[in-house]
Amino acid sequence: MDENALSKKIIGAAIEVHRQLGPGSLESAYEQCLAHELSLQDIPFERQKPIPIVYKGLNLDCGFRLDLLVSSLVVVELKAVNEIVPIHEA
Repeated sequence: MDENALSKKIIGAAIEVHRQLGPGSLESAYEQCLAHELSLQDIPFERQKPIPIVYKGLNLDCGFRLDLLVSSLVVVELKAVNEIVPIHEA
């Protein structure tokens, strides 16, 4: 499956989670429910995958983690906010 088809499935799963939970839940709740929804659809993923920072050739564990890495192809960073502001964009 290519990135576009996979992204479409991920977005559909996220919409289903939002339909079930509605607004106002914690990011951790949305993450757990999205993980469950992806499992129901047999879409492989990793949760809270550590990402080292490389500084001058040295791998540093600075506590950075991806919320979800789906099919080793798409990074999903969940945000539970009222509006997206520039700090949320990457």
